Formats: sequence, C-alpha cells, structure tokens
Amino acid sequence: MGDAHNRVAPSFRGPKHAIEEQHAASVDPTPLLADPGGVGGGTGDDALGSNPPSINWRHPFTSTRQYFVDLKGYFGWPFLTWLAIENCFISGGIFALVMALSLPLFKRLGVDASRQQLYNTLIFSPWAMKPFIGVFSDLLPTGGYNKRYIAVLSILVGFVGCATLLVVYHNNSVDIAIQEGEKAVTYFADIVVLCFTFMSFEASTLDILAEGKYSELMRVHPESGSSIISFKFGFALLGGMVTTSCVGPLSDAGMFHAMFWIALALSATPLYPTVAGWIPEKRRTADEDGMKSLCCKNCLLYDQKTYKERRDVFLVITLCGLAAPVLAAVTTYASLAVGLAVSAVMILAFIVATYLIFPRSFFMVFVAITLFSLDWISMASALGYYYTASEQCVPGGPNFDYTFYITVSGVISSVVNFCGVLLYQGCLSTWKFRPVLFLTITIGSAASIIDVIIIMRWNLVIGIPDKVFFLLGNTIFETLCGSLWAIGSSTIFAKIAPPGLESAVFAYTVGISNFCLMVSGLLGSGVIRWSGMVTTGTD
Repeated sequence: MGDAHNRVAPSFRGPKHAIEEQHAASVDPTPLLADPGGVGGGTGDDALGSNPPSINWRHPFTSTRQYFVDLKGYFGWPFLTWLAIENCFISGGIFALVMALSLPLFKRLGVDASRQQLYNTLIFSPWAMKPFIGVFSDLLPTGGYNKRYIAVLSILVGFVGCATLLVVYHNNSVDIAIQEGEKAVTYFADIVVLCFTFMSFEASTLDILAEGKYSELMRVHPESGSSIISFKFGFALLGGMVTTSCVGPLSDAGMFHAMFWIALALSATPLYPTVAGWIPEKRRTADEDGMKSLCCKNCLLYDQKTYKERRDVFLVITLCGLAAPVLAAVTTYASLAVGLAVSAVMILAFIVATYLIFPRSFFMVFVAITLFSLDWISMASALGYYYTASEQCVPGGPNFDYTFYITVSGVISSVVNFCGVLLYQGCLSTWKFRPVLFLTITIGSAASIIDVIIIMRWNLVIGIPDKVFFLLGNTIFETLCGSLWAIGSSTIFAKIAPPGLESAVFAYTVGISNFCLMVSGLLGSGVIRWSGMVTTGTD
C-alpha cells in the first residue's frame, strides 16, 4: 500500500525486558496462525487471546469502562500513563510532525523529490536500528535498569536535535543558503536531516522499549489479547492528529520556527515519568548470576550468561540493527545503486541466518514480513510534489495547499485510523491472524490505483473533484486498510517474542520490516531519479 503523500502514520512497533524466570529459547507461533476451520471468527486459545478485552457496541459506555479496567489490571496505570505520553507526544507527535514537515521544508530549500525521499529514508533509519537497541537493552543494563536510562538518553538526544534546529533554522538562514548556491543548500539540508534523525531516534527508541515491555506483559497475561496495542494505536493517532493540524497552516505561512518550538516542548514530556520509574522493571545488580559489571559496579552491567546461552541469536539481531546506518552511509557517500546492491546482499544474508538459527515457524513469519515490506516501492515524495505543485508548474493539476494536503487529510486520516482501531478491537480482535491479514492485504493492494486515476485526471471525467476523490481514496480507503493490517501484524510481533528475549526478537522482526521499508524508499528514489522526473525548477 503506497502512501500517496507525506503524512506518515505512526509506527506501532517495539521490544522488552523479561519479568519471569523462563528459559524457553523460542516460541512456535503456529497455534496463533493456524486456521483449521478455514474462516475467520475463531475463538478459544488458538484465536487472538482468550476472551480479550473488547468494546461491545450494544453497550459502548459500559464495555469501554470495562476495557480500561481490564487494561489497568493487566498492565497497571503507571505504565499505561507512560505509554500514552510516549505515543501521544513522541511517536505520534514529534515523529508525525517531522515526517509531515519534511515536504514543505525541503521544497522551501529547493530540494528535488528524489533527494527529499533519500532524506526521508535517512530520517527513518533509527526505526530500522531497533534490533540493536533491543539487544543493548537486554544485555547491557544501565544504572541497574534495562530500559529506564536508555530511554532517558534518547529523550536527551531528541531534545538536542530540536534545540539545534531552533538555533540554525530561521528565514534568513534559508535565504542565505539559497543565495550562496547548491553546496550551501546541501550543507544546510544535511544539518536539518541530522536534527530530524535525532528526533526520530528518540521516537524509535522509546517506541521499541515500550513495545518490548508490553510484549513481556502480554506473555504474563495472554488473555489480554490485542487490547494494549489498540490502546497504543489510539494515543499515537491522537498525537498525530494534533500535530498535523498545526503543520499545514504554519507551513503555508512559512512559520517553521514555531513548529520547532512545539517539537522542543513535546520532546521533553516523557522525561519525568521515565526517571520516576513508570516503566515497570526489576532493578538488576552485579551480584546476579551471570551478570558482570563493566563500569562503577551497577552503572553499566553485562548479562554475559544470557549472551552465551543465545550468542548466535544476539549476533544476528545486532547485525540487523547495524545494517540501517551502514546502508545510510553507503547510499550517502557512495551512490544509490551501490546502496541498493549492498541492501540486497544484507537481506539475503539475514534470511539465510534466520533459517539456520531460528525455528522454522519463526522463519516463515520472518520471510513474510520481509516480502511484504519490500513490495511497497514508495514514491511518496514525487507524489507530494505533484499534489502541492502550483498552477504554473502543473497546469490543471490538483494544486493542493499544505493546509489541505497535510492538515485536513492528516486529521481525517487520524480519525479513520482511530476508527480502524475501534473496528479491529470491536469486530476483528477475536479473529485468527490469517484471515485478518489476508483481507487487509488483498483490499489494500488496490490502493495505489487511486494516484493513477488522479494523475490521469480520470476522476474529473466522472465528475469527482480532486479533493473529494483524494480524501475518499487515499485518506480513507488506504488508511483504513493500513491501520487494520498494522494492528494484526504488531500483535504477531508481540506474540512470537520468546520469554527473556522480548526486546531483541521483537525488535528483529520490526527491524527487518523497517529496514526493508528503507530499501523500498530507496528504490522509489531511484525510480524518480532514473526516470528523469523533474520536480523542481521552472521546467
């Protein structure tokens, strides 16, 4: 499903630290995927949890209250509050703001669509580093905690990125860079990309730590079903709705600096809850069996026992997490073609390693994730430039302003996503995974035709205005399919994470998915460049 414009739905992915003393090295997801009856709607242990909390539409208020009561019992209010803050203000707030802002900001600098898509891929790269972050949190407790101080570090990194943007970016600096020529613009854009990447790092790190924690708690309470994922989606969508409502009007007014102030305030919101220990985890000490102190007794620990028991698994997952910065460096300093060749070798190597190390059932899920992520060749940047081009540039085109393209469509998209959460929780949460994924993939595969219809102007032939057709197709139809697929796939990621390796293995599945999405973005950038498409200038 190609996202036809630069509004980016929050990423709902992540890992976690083990509570129970369990030693199973793998989990067979076959019971979760099996569909002996051949149809959806199965219930019982092989469905999506046993009697998961859901909303009964005949009694919406009572069932909604019970839904939150059940959530509190499974996960506790402190963690739920921390998760709501993280998703609303960071994963659904800052990250949505960054990705929505990239189109008007880079167009203001005169960056072409191919380069802008490459920049977006680099900004997205921290999400593909989740495997490395997951392994680090599992093996190297910091200050006695697997997650707390890694989360604090990521918040500080994001804060520095926002603060740097406030210092270097203002209208005069943009005008000066444009006047000095292409090299100055490229240098200035690189600084902006680096700051955006810092902000993306904060979002991806908190996201993987949060999802790892609820993956752990879902193992303790399998009867919780997908309730926590729906909760997470809902708050991420709320944050995305609020932030994107600001981006369009402020971009049309050229007030980018105001958005950086908003980002700075949002980046600090999880700091107190994180330091206060709202992420539930046991304090680790150097006195534990197999634990080694690397610095100042409990300042930095090394879980050498866990590493030795599952060394091959950790090595493969760590290399997967490091693949993203390697690919970013090769693509930036060598060429796009070399980067794509290197990425192909990396993906094949990870598929082979997964086949050799992990259970066959996990391997099948891994390959499915890889293929699905790769087949989305995104050309969102070029489409964004087309939809927002002026009448002089594209006579008779859609000519959307940023208020409509980013804010109106973004807010409606968030509402549709939220409806998708309610639809999944109320109707599909008791289905088996296979029919849910089959339904959403089959219907969603037709979504890209919507862009073709608008570009060819066929919608005008049948009397449907551009804005109406765009909202009905891209904003509603495509978004709903993507939301339903994302919830189901995220639940699979959580369910197949082995006890004691939640952060690492959860991050591996999510990391390879994000890495393949990076590659698909690079492929899209190549298509834009090699096709000779012109997206800037006066031609």
